Amino acid sequence: MILILLFISACFLAYSNGANDNFKGVATLFGSGTTNYKKAINWATVTTFTGSVTAIFLANELVKNFSGKGLVPNDLITMPIFAISIAAGAALTVFIATKIGMPISTTHSLVGALFGAGVMAVGSQFNFDKLGSTFLMTLIVSPLMAAVLSFVIYLIFRFFRKQLGVTKKTSLNIHEKQTPSIAAFNMDKTATLKTKKTIEATIENKTETYEGHIFGLSSQKVLDSLHYLSAGVVSFARGLNDTPKIVGLLLIINAIDIKWSMIIIAIIMASGGLINAKKVGVTMSKKITPMNSGQGFTANLITGLLVTTASIHGLPVSTTHVSVGSIFGIGTATKKANYKMIGKILLSWLLTLPLAAMVSAIIFKLLENLS
Repeated sequence: MILILLFISACFLAYSNGANDNFKGVATLFGSGTTNYKKAINWATVTTFTGSVTAIFLANELVKNFSGKGLVPNDLITMPIFAISIAAGAALTVFIATKIGMPISTTHSLVGALFGAGVMAVGSQFNFDKLGSTFLMTLIVSPLMAAVLSFVIYLIFRFFRKQLGVTKKTSLNIHEKQTPSIAAFNMDKTATLKTKKTIEATIENKTETYEGHIFGLSSQKVLDSLHYLSAGVVSFARGLNDTPKIVGLLLIINAIDIKWSMIIIAIIMASGGLINAKKVGVTMSKKITPMNSGQGFTANLITGLLVTTASIHGLPVSTTHVSVGSIFGIGTATKKANYKMIGKILLSWLLTLPLAAMVSAIIFKLLENLS
């Protein structure tokens, strides 16, 4: 029964992860107007699932890290209630954030849950040094690195775009605006209804496209293709980085092969994204900074490179932190960043670890008393 509960907890974490994280890779596609929400989430689902399956072959180190090895004594790792506490604590934290539309880190939630359940279980035997060096340091450094790199790379790309003679064209959303109808009763007992239509252009929904050619090809078509590719790379990298973290909690269920665990988690993550990703998607796409396709491509390029590199080397970076950092770097370069929204996101990040730690510690204590 306890092993079934562990499996259900891991599945809940996978669903919450997909709901909060799956759209982040394609947020720039939707935010820049390159495509609509439905096409963006479908592309995210396919590429994230591919990354999750690839993790079977490339991400064994992350599986070990998030099983708790090195943080707590080995005999604690084999206790199902320890893994349940971690999975449930992280899942509840991510699920709550998803419901309010805040893009938080599943990695950060897992680290907090590991800390809370671990300290509740073994106290001072918890390896605080490894927590700081392997987990917390990369989580702090990665968004700063992403922001700086996207800022610099965008300025470099902008310089070369101008050198190639590619210019930006801004199009306004022009539509008919109908004023309220006016009813009038005439002296001859007839009635007339007057309406007035005007043309309105709204700057809020403007779109920016590129005019010119690169190696004889339309610059906008080249950029759109690269933008789609970069969004796919980010989603692939997220699947590659996040799936092993959840599967690590299932290592003690020897009845389930690790490859099948990866596939099951991948399917549930995809479902979470398809069903419940829109609130976080809108926050990432529309509320951090307005962007065009070129700026979105640059942000995705940096996010994909950093997360993929981290996954291969077993570093538990957060796709959320890196992606938000990259988009914020673009907003800083264009001087259009929404600092109020960034402040809210940073606050949610600060609360993630202690909330997950507290929930997982409580769950561990309850399960310990019941067992």
